Amino acid sequence: VHVVESGGGLVQPGGSLRLSCVASGFTFRRYDMSWYRQAPGKERELVATITSAGGSTNYADSVKGRFTISRDNAENTVFLQMNSLKPEDTAVYYCHARRFYADYWGQGTQVAVSS
Repeated sequence: VHVVESGGGLVQPGGSLRLSCVASGFTFRRYDMSWYRQAPGKERELVATITSAGGSTNYADSVKGRFTISRDNAENTVFLQMNSLKPEDTAVYYCHARRFYADYWGQGTQVAVSS
């Protein structure tokens, strides 16, 4: 199983980034996919989730209206479009796959929002 995030980097406040997560080694289309983040000294928190068929999404209150999660089951990829970024969005962002008792994590990608 491989879950690999990309797209992180340094961006100014108000800017945008698009994270990607490519998965392999499991039946991607059957898994709910989520993005989590962990800031220094803080617990890992759920940012956004999209169901296996992409029919439903959920977001943390702190990112509603600014972030959008989407997926391409043909490409085994989930995305997180992040707009209007704030310094408090600075964290390592992790991709997570879950289905019943099985779950997989990526290694994370760093996002830093600073002027």
